[in-house]
Amino acid sequence: MKTLNKYFAAALLITTAFFIDSHAQAQTSGVLFNEIAHADSLQFEAFNARNLDQLMNYFDNSLELYQDNTGVRNFDQTKQAFGGLFKMSYVLTRKLIPGTMEVYPIKDYGAIETGQHTFSHVENGQLQTFTFKFMQIWQKKDGVWKVTREVTYGH
Repeated sequence: MKTLNKYFAAALLITTAFFIDSHAQAQTSGVLFNEIAHADSLQFEAFNARNLDQLMNYFDNSLELYQDNTGVRNFDQTKQAFGGLFKMSYVLTRKLIPGTMEVYPIKDYGAIETGQHTFSHVENGQLQTFTFKFMQIWQKKDGVWKVTREVTYGH
């Protein structure tokens, strides 16, 4: 029984160390954080300008976008959805909520970006603003950051 307790204690210690270490990897500053924050800002600068071609440059052709209220989309479906959105009579604007962005490195791949953002537009003379959560998986290919997976939820 003492041996079993030792194994249990060792497993608990290793598990706790893993969770503490993985939590400590969240970045809110530093080189990786700054690169992802810059890529995010350029991505949504293109979105806010309704520049579809420029916006799609921030997504990899292998894109999978998961959204709780619309389902799963690939690159072409996402481009089509953004194109339709940009043809709406109102202009939708995205803003990252300051202090909500975190970046987690993915070994030998890229980074995970999480955060919250607002989307706003004027409808019938009234400002409509909605807050959503998101996660983007970024991969750096040939020195360029692109989103390969995105999850957006809370709609």
